[in-house]
Amino acid sequence: MNNFGLIWQFLLIFDRLIIGVSHIEEKEMKFEKTATDPGSNARCGIITTDHGQIETPIFMPVGTVGSVKGIYHRDLKKDIRAEIILGNTYHLYLRPGLDILKAAGGLHKFISWDRPILTDSGGFQVFSLSPIRKLTPDGCTFSSHIDGSRHKFTPENNVDTQRIIGGDIIMALDECTPGDASFDYAKKSLKLTQAWLARCIRHFDETEPLYGYSQTFFPIVQGCVYPELRREAAEHAASFDREGYAIGGLSVGEPTEKMYEMLEVVCPILPDDRPRYLMGVGTPANILEGIARGVDMFDCVMPTRNGRNGMLFTWNGIMNMKNQKWADDFSPIDPEGTSFVDRTYSKAYLRHLFVSKEIFAGQIASEHNLAFYLDLVREARKHIIAGDFRSWKDATVKRIMTRL
Repeated sequence: MNNFGLIWQFLLIFDRLIIGVSHIEEKEMKFEKTATDPGSNARCGIITTDHGQIETPIFMPVGTVGSVKGIYHRDLKKDIRAEIILGNTYHLYLRPGLDILKAAGGLHKFISWDRPILTDSGGFQVFSLSPIRKLTPDGCTFSSHIDGSRHKFTPENNVDTQRIIGGDIIMALDECTPGDASFDYAKKSLKLTQAWLARCIRHFDETEPLYGYSQTFFPIVQGCVYPELRREAAEHAASFDREGYAIGGLSVGEPTEKMYEMLEVVCPILPDDRPRYLMGVGTPANILEGIARGVDMFDCVMPTRNGRNGMLFTWNGIMNMKNQKWADDFSPIDPEGTSFVDRTYSKAYLRHLFVSKEIFAGQIASEHNLAFYLDLVREARKHIIAGDFRSWKDATVKRIMTRL
């Protein structure tokens, strides 16, 4: 071989090494466990991404189409103190669409958000919103809820879609099995999800981020309410040795105690030195019970959706702000709350806004609820560090879930 050939071979080898290094560097999301509670499986940690750090346990506000409904980014950062938000792949794929998002430089730039973003795969929306859907080993075909147009997600193009959206943490394409599914259906569904997961990971590792920062891929553990399926799913997901793991298919119709039982099955199997994300859950009590079982990350639309309908979560219990009993109550919305709206507005004023059908009512209630959820996980962190989380949790759950 002449000198030119030797140089060319060297360059090819060097190029492969560089590509390999880039994949290793892309998996550089870090999780450092900083404290554990002696009376439970609760723990504190710090997730480090290229867009900043996230202290766990954490609640992540849901920004389905690139906005947390009714909340300014200014308030998300300064008042609510959100460290990470979510974007939804299904909705963003349909509108504004991938061409717009790519031209904008990804979702962070499109929505002017400089902190971490997590994107789900859109699988839940495909199965819950689409009136027509078809699952095959290749992927899922579905109809848009906007105009009925037909689309297809495969494990590969779903990864590509989330590359374009640009979340710091992205999810596997999976089927979210209904909570009341039969064992046979759940087993068949899990096999499909596992096959898709292997293809997602392979394609993720063969592709690169688009915008100059790293992305991390989380497998999703399914298996419905069947311990043997959940155990199999957790072991299969853990075998891929990723930087974090999600637990899906809970709080979808099954009894609450079944959800807790499945967490007790799954969490000990998933690596102790990686974050665990419980998808789409839930009430304040669900979050504290999830933390007690070893979960680190949560998201749910409940704070904003329920807030827009007049339900407030507070340190003294749950309030329906449309009730007459608040009409002449001029005390703060939540005397123990830390948000601007808690310090500024009264229960009577907020009730007046709801009765008058003012948009401002939903904004105030949503901001309060999100701030409460973030305060809740911050307090949980303090008690984990102090070593008395379990007793604090037991007392707090009773208090905050009381109907006022």
